[in-house]
Amino acid sequence: MIAEKYMEGNVRIPSGCAISGIINTDGKKINGEDIIKSIEVMHDRSNGLGGGFAAYGIYPKYKDYYAFHLFFDDNISKKECEKYLERNYDIVEVSVMKTRKTVSITNVPLIYKYFILPKKSVLERLQLDEREFVVRSVMKINSEFKGCFVFSSGKNMGAFKAVGYPEDVGRFYRLEEYEGYSWTAHGRYPTNTPGWWGGAHPFTLLDYSIVHNGEISSYDANRRFIEMFGYTCTLLTDTEVITYMIDYLLRKKNLTMEEMTQVIAAPFWDTIEHMDEEDKKRYTYLRTVFNSMLITGPFSILLGFEGGLMALNDRLKLRSMVVGKKNDTVYIASEESAIRVVEKELDDIYAPKGGEGVIIKVKEGVL
Repeated sequence: MIAEKYMEGNVRIPSGCAISGIINTDGKKINGEDIIKSIEVMHDRSNGLGGGFAAYGIYPKYKDYYAFHLFFDDNISKKECEKYLERNYDIVEVSVMKTRKTVSITNVPLIYKYFILPKKSVLERLQLDEREFVVRSVMKINSEFKGCFVFSSGKNMGAFKAVGYPEDVGRFYRLEEYEGYSWTAHGRYPTNTPGWWGGAHPFTLLDYSIVHNGEISSYDANRRFIEMFGYTCTLLTDTEVITYMIDYLLRKKNLTMEEMTQVIAAPFWDTIEHMDEEDKKRYTYLRTVFNSMLITGPFSILLGFEGGLMALNDRLKLRSMVVGKKNDTVYIASEESAIRVVEKELDDIYAPKGGEGVIIKVKEGVL
């Protein structure tokens, strides 16, 4: 799936990549056409080496099953992967991912969708909860099975990505036929890593999905730390590590969403020094205990999760990001134009401060 002709050249676009997100806090379903329109406006921020989307609430019929989206190089790799899945999971449905032929989307791998649930006998034998077992399965397939990549593994959500401009990727996957309460999108301009199908955004694990604009200068330190806890970075891009760190902090360490943002975009020490005593104590603890999970470098990210979206800039706000609101719908994008193309009349619009986590959740009880 990795083709030399897709490797990045010598040109660097410091503000490259585009991100966009839409969420309805009443849980009302939004057609995929809106997110395609939003990301298409920012066409010039990407270069055709990667585009992708994540959508939540799109599989209500199988909402209690993990939706595995997989790329396969060929039928041999598919067969080997399916043997593993059949041994460890109850599989309720398997299907080819719906796509349409798109001239600009080439070198298409086999793309399949599986609705599965870990077998109780396997969980009992290994003494694991199902979410931990799913994470270990994703890591195993992506690192040990040649020609197989799990690129989505959550419940009632899915990621859709490819090499191409994002609007072409959206139409390739026929996203106008899907409806979800929350969407994110990414247009990629890779600066240090190859453009290939697995390396396109979003990066996902369970119901967490990340789209990212920027560069992680702390990547090696972040990667070395997170791989001590069973995560394996295999997708040839720095963004992958953000997803795994978020899973570790939220699922394994039980931090709140707010605390997680305070770890990965922690304030400077001199800022902490001038806080009141209670905040100073909390931020000092988080910076000290999770020091290796601080992300440095310019970034803006959108985290999708079950029931919400989180937006975050680096501490110096070296990447653009705008938040708009209209009634019960919240829009987040790299540029205001990407919001206005979908909703011209907004109730509010603003740019979050550096290091300020913007957390939007669907109203309690709606889902």
